[in-house]
Amino acid sequence: MRDIEFKINSTDIHPNSEIKGTISVSYPGRYDGVVINTQILDSNEHIIYKSYNEKKISQNVSRLFINKDVMPENKAEFTALIKFKPNQEHEIKFRASIIEQHKEIESKIIFAKYSI
Repeated sequence: MRDIEFKINSTDIHPNSEIKGTISVSYPGRYDGVVINTQILDSNEHIIYKSYNEKKISQNVSRLFINKDVMPENKAEFTALIKFKPNQEHEIKFRASIIEQHKEIESKIIFAKYSI
């Protein structure tokens, strides 16, 4: 098993539909937390993270760091949203990484498509 497992509820995403994801860490060493980076390819638009582990995020963030201290059983759940209306199909790259002392230990990438 990998040190990080990462899943999202759907790889077929549409405007204003809620994206839900889960991250599980089994890394045996010490780590600071996980970070989720998302790129909407061929676009300058961003994803907006709304919550993690049922805690609302007050400001719009396009990169989400979740501290290990708020990850019970080394698991995290998040919700996100993409609002813009695309005039073409876009590929989205989700990347979840384990972070230890500002270094990436391991990551997992998921690709999804974004369209109307």
